[in-house]
Amino acid sequence: MKKISLCIEKFQKLFGDKGALKKAKEIGCDAVDFSLYLYDYYEEGSLYRKSDEEIFAYFSELKKYADEIGIEVWQTHGRLQGFTKDEEKNLAKHENIRRDFLASSALGAKYCVMHTCSNIHVGNDEPDEVFDKINDEMFLSIIPYAKKYGVIAVTETFGDAPPLGTCCYFGYVSNLIRAYDRVASIGDNKKYYKICMDTGHTQKAMRFDNNPSPADAIRMIGDRLGCLHLNDNNGLTDQHKIPYSASVDFDDVLAALEEINYQGTYNMEILLNHFGSDFEVEEAAFAVKSFKNVLKTKGIL
Repeated sequence: MKKISLCIEKFQKLFGDKGALKKAKEIGCDAVDFSLYLYDYYEEGSLYRKSDEEIFAYFSELKKYADEIGIEVWQTHGRLQGFTKDEEKNLAKHENIRRDFLASSALGAKYCVMHTCSNIHVGNDEPDEVFDKINDEMFLSIIPYAKKYGVIAVTETFGDAPPLGTCCYFGYVSNLIRAYDRVASIGDNKKYYKICMDTGHTQKAMRFDNNPSPADAIRMIGDRLGCLHLNDNNGLTDQHKIPYSASVDFDDVLAALEEINYQGTYNMEILLNHFGSDFEVEEAAFAVKSFKNVLKTKGIL
């Protein structure tokens, strides 16, 4: 049975981790995307400053609660910033990344999504080889954590670099696929490495150099696809709106997912801030109800 999922970062901030799971269940979610980037080893007092045993125990209790109320942690979202040219800072990021995979394992999540390098942090003046090198180093160094903790590492489709007015190197889906294939071809990495389709990111990239639509990008990615960040926008800014509320052709997105025989959860990554403050739960509830109705109408659910 296909499941509807929601990124619950906002709920985690409003209600705490356990309360976020409860609220997601109440509004009709079958699963969630749990935000781990809210935790930071380098932040005094953070849970990530505790021992592995304490971290694992905390998230195991959350999984137990999720099981009790009948909701699944399908995926997690790890670091929002990928590697840069600063090798010392890249090495330091491992303190958080390893804990992201540890927490994901305790939560029972299948996937942990990580942003790769971006022109925003690397710049526009570097040759392609620099971006490929940074990407390879990043995922080759974190996939061992995925293997250790039994979680699949996921790289995410990108869009533009708003401060620079250009498309990110990995906003070009062909670049992302080549980078993925290069890393996945080594040993058994393919078992522990997938791609996440962020429809909003890919929609923004469309205005550069005839980049493909989100649906056509899904067709290009094919069985490399592991999970989803479904959201809508106007093609210019990363609005993270409810599907079918802006410019993404979600009829074609859903058709493409059927064509590649996608069997995962239909996860929405929306900001829940489009109708004013103190309306986050109502917006999330409408998103879940409306998207479920679309999938039922199309015979997907």
